[in-house]
Amino acid sequence: MHFTRYLMPLIAASLSLGAAPAAFAADYPSRPIRLIVPNAAGSSVDTLGRIFANALTGVAKQQVVVDNRAGAGGLIGMEIGKDALPDGYTLVSASTAAMVIGPHIHKKLPFDPLKDYEFISLFGNTPNILVVNPSLPVKSVRELIEYNKSRGGKANMASAGVGSQSHLAGVLFMQMAKSEALHVPYKGGGASVAAVVAGESQWTITPAPAVAGLIKGGKLRAVAHSLPSKTVLLGDLPAIAETVPGFQYGGWNGLLAPAKTPKPILAKVREMLVKATQNAEFKAGFERQMTEVTTSTPEEFRKFVAEEIKAMGPVVKAAGLTAM
Repeated sequence: MHFTRYLMPLIAASLSLGAAPAAFAADYPSRPIRLIVPNAAGSSVDTLGRIFANALTGVAKQQVVVDNRAGAGGLIGMEIGKDALPDGYTLVSASTAAMVIGPHIHKKLPFDPLKDYEFISLFGNTPNILVVNPSLPVKSVRELIEYNKSRGGKANMASAGVGSQSHLAGVLFMQMAKSEALHVPYKGGGASVAAVVAGESQWTITPAPAVAGLIKGGKLRAVAHSLPSKTVLLGDLPAIAETVPGFQYGGWNGLLAPAKTPKPILAKVREMLVKATQNAEFKAGFERQMTEVTTSTPEEFRKFVAEEIKAMGPVVKAAGLTAM
């Protein structure tokens, strides 16, 4: 009898905990949400993350606060996101560098890109843009190939650093186009783009948001993009693949949550994400950044990342990079 008296409260508590996630989801979100962006403020990923955060704020009716946690190619921010409380109040704006490139260049990642997160949805597909300093006699991919040849392989190709997206995109381009240039790594995308603007380096292939304003302002010349074919998003700008068949190297943005975040919360977050991406202001913001709006199911997103990781192996090998 005494045993029953103590047991019943425990059973009731257990049942209450079992029902907690659904009840919690009904009130979610009831306070501000932190969106970790594993990149520096002002970077292309940060710009897109802030546009997304603003749209999500309007849907959630709670402030979505961007928390930039840059460093180690995005690994620091991804680790912080992995270790956050799985309650839906910390989300991660993930992108190519840490999730797809990281596994190939780091022997000991502080996270598993496929096991340590709940996949919610993609929300952006970003082309890379091949840009040159406007003073160069280069207005097409073919002319860039010829320019590199005329410089004896000593034209400078800027990148955001060894192993960065711009580095690997450039290596892939040179390999497929059979064109040589001197790789000059800088400390971040902003510095590499600034180097091309200044004429210190002659060209780079970099995420579209990083150069959209500079192209419109005439400080850089857009030559081609990295999507497989022409897109309305980029007007008449040709695809690199039109000259270098098979070339394709884009970036993406997607939303993650720490592993074990309750499924009802994840469903609520995805519902908010879909509504946010349908917002006219959000679409216009992404269009200004030359980025396509896209969504996916969690399963599609996870499969996509797994395939991207596999496909990146040969590119990293071509760049001569070894795991550190």
